[in-house]
Amino acid sequence: MTAELFVLTLAALLQVAQMTAYSVAANAQVDLGTALGPRDTPVTLAGTAARLQRAMNNHFEGLPLFAIACIVTTLSNQSGAFSTACAWTYLAARTAYVPAYALGLSPWRSVLWMIGFGATTAMLIAALI
Repeated sequence: MTAELFVLTLAALLQVAQMTAYSVAANAQVDLGTALGPRDTPVTLAGTAARLQRAMNNHFEGLPLFAIACIVTTLSNQSGAFSTACAWTYLAARTAYVPAYALGLSPWRSVLWMIGFGATTAMLIAALI
């Protein structure tokens, strides 16, 4: 397994952790009937639960791009120090992004998002050259 695929697997586990944190925080804000029900009526969350939901959804958006970068790098046999550094940078930024978002740390959450997005973009561009 390349380093990039290893980090991709860790990023997927980060998503699992985000889903768990969001679920726990959200369920603390709603009654049992709502939590177990069909949710035909939208549930409005507030505070940390709402921020965890947005952070989770943001990672659902960014993770496919990172996965493409890791897969392209691996399948084209371009795994190396640069792509490995980019992969770890992405994971570190995304890991730090979750508490930064949950705690409402502005502008740090945006800075961390840009670092992760930049690392993914750099991997994609490096795969082309």
